[in-house]
Amino acid sequence: MPVSLKDQIVLVVGASSGIGRATAVLFAREGARVMAAARREDRLRSLQDELGKEGHSIEISTADASNAEDMERLEDETRSKLGKIDILVYATGTNTPDRAMKRLIPEIWDKMLNVNLNGAYYITQAVLPSMREAGMGHLIYISSISGLTPDVSGAAYQASKRGLLGLAHAIRVEEKENGIRTCVICPGLVDTEILEKRPVKPTADVLAKALQPEDVAEMVLCVAKLPPRAAVPELQVMPAAI
Repeated sequence: MPVSLKDQIVLVVGASSGIGRATAVLFAREGARVMAAARREDRLRSLQDELGKEGHSIEISTADASNAEDMERLEDETRSKLGKIDILVYATGTNTPDRAMKRLIPEIWDKMLNVNLNGAYYITQAVLPSMREAGMGHLIYISSISGLTPDVSGAAYQASKRGLLGLAHAIRVEEKENGIRTCVICPGLVDTEILEKRPVKPTADVLAKALQPEDVAEMVLCVAKLPPRAAVPELQVMPAAI
């Protein structure tokens, strides 16, 4: 029987759009106490207003995942407003049209690693102490099928997404005796704003077959509802027709 998410405290990093936003919405509708964090305050307020009209209250916080101090502050703010974090969802991610090695420069490489990978480390380091103290916690990271299978998404994107898998699996091995679980979800093509960062956007026919952010968010909820004795270290979700 699925575990109830009601009153569980969930921090979603990258909640202003795409998979992160859809995840925050679904957790709130399940009765979880949600902190939605991202850089774009206007997007977060729009999300808060939308859920408020449905009768669901969430907290929001403007924070840059690539800034370690912001992630420390975010953890403090979440605990102060809601309590100890039960579930962390790291859904922040970016790409660049300058992905080919002929165009990839150190500044772009650094930005990609900072957003896609370093931020996951920063917020994880911030939430782990209270999870260890509680003897439980669930860390869910959104990676990509590009982290598993070579493709044309670019060296920086693939390196960061593969790194996210390594981070998640290493944490599980180190922290499982403390009751802390990890899951890294690797979606295939999802119709989100990140596609605007492609050199050539997929055609309308391809997008019609792509996953929607809500599809991946449903996978996050499925994992989150597992009893503490069960863990899904890694999960792929792909468009059925691509």
